[in-house]
Amino acid sequence: MTKNAFPRGAAIAGVYEHPSRFSPNKTEFQIMAESAKGALDDAGLQRTDVDGLFGASMSMGMMGIVDLAEYLDLYPDYLDGTNIGGSSFVAHVTHAAAAVNAGLCQVALVLYGSTAASNSMAIGTGGTGGSRNPDAAFSAPYGMTTVGSYATYANLHMATYGTTSEQLAEIAVTMRQHAGLNPLAKMRNPITVDDVLQSRMISRPLHLLDCCIISDGGGAVVVTSLERARDLAKPPVQLLGCGEAVQHQGVGYSDILTIAAKQSGARAFEMAGVKHSDIDLAMIYDSFTITVLATLENLGFCPSGEGGNFVSNGGISLGGTLPVNPDGGGLSSNHPGMRGIFLVIEAVKQLRQECDARQVPNAELALAHGTGGTIGDKHSGATLILGVDR
Repeated sequence: MTKNAFPRGAAIAGVYEHPSRFSPNKTEFQIMAESAKGALDDAGLQRTDVDGLFGASMSMGMMGIVDLAEYLDLYPDYLDGTNIGGSSFVAHVTHAAAAVNAGLCQVALVLYGSTAASNSMAIGTGGTGGSRNPDAAFSAPYGMTTVGSYATYANLHMATYGTTSEQLAEIAVTMRQHAGLNPLAKMRNPITVDDVLQSRMISRPLHLLDCCIISDGGGAVVVTSLERARDLAKPPVQLLGCGEAVQHQGVGYSDILTIAAKQSGARAFEMAGVKHSDIDLAMIYDSFTITVLATLENLGFCPSGEGGNFVSNGGISLGGTLPVNPDGGGLSSNHPGMRGIFLVIEAVKQLRQECDARQVPNAELALAHGTGGTIGDKHSGATLILGVDR
């Protein structure tokens, strides 16, 4: 099978975003179970229809997916507990579609849940956390944190291309504008570029408002065949193209400004057979403002070094050249540790015209890209191109 011959036989039939942003009385499995019911209800399916289970979390261990199956009282024919960081659930949709197309399962349920905020998890600033990876010995003693690595990327981008803190701040301002239209968003009060620049410095040049929030939350996605989805409760959303990639420093590799999105995005576009100008909205992982800028460049929406201009003057706002994260993203809506599933959920809701005040008019094609790990170091990328049923 050639790369552009992806079988378009799979679709997303149901989605659900858990409304929780702070739930100290819930466990992550409870959030997943409630999300599972929400997505199955959305699709018009029952728990007993599920024969494929996909999931990951901040704390699920080696047998975590089996524990989740037990918690949900499921005996699936297919299990996938792949964990590649925040992009995991974007990748799970690809894996689920492949399993459905291969006949390994008929109804796949993708789940995530987290109590990061109520557990006071120091996401992004907690260092390596005792990593067992051998290469950690070369960085752990120097106190490198996730935010520190992203700040290093931002500094290099600024030095190479002249990108400014004001341009990064515009990303945060736009995400907050979108969040103000989303009743589920955690942070809805408007902010300005000056507010971002005057917020305290976390790791130069990234200020507090350049960094994602920390929340509880979770969600679920139901993947099945397009044929079956057409008989269910909601209009199906087709998986048109997908790609996965990793980026790391390798042996002597030094092109830090090239991230995994370059590889995964190229494959997804080739499979889908669409152009960048065809995309009506993009759901981009926004762990930090620099993540959005780097991802847009590497996905090919603008040339390298021109991301600053692309995101400025409303370029990624509703009504702009490319609306990005109409839900408010991880910078303002929610970021419960691993955010990839919310990229898919919002993309599906946008394509089903269900987003009220934040709806992108006449949206027919959406891109969702998740990033896991740390750009500038080891990270994963997963890209989906989704479309309305034709």
